[in-house]
Amino acid sequence: MGWIAWIVVGLIAGLLAKMAMPGTRDEPGGWIGTALLGIVGAVVGGWTSSLLFNSGGANGINIPSIFIAFIGSCIVIGLLRLFSRNANTN
Repeated sequence: MGWIAWIVVGLIAGLLAKMAMPGTRDEPGGWIGTALLGIVGAVVGGWTSSLLFNSGGANGINIPSIFIAFIGSCIVIGLLRLFSRNANTN
């Protein structure tokens, strides 16, 4: 998948993940952060789906790729919140 497709899929997946898992106002992000979150989520989701289902992962601008990237983005958001919560308690 080309880098423009990664950005488009990442932005869509990041927006969907932030809508599904709304945070607080003090969470950083913006459009660039959301796109980066989605791109990292696409990588995490693609890697996870290739391990679990032996599939190609996120491989274009299509519904399955966006879904895989969305799941990966939700995982990344959950991990970020888990680690940031632990960092704030120490």
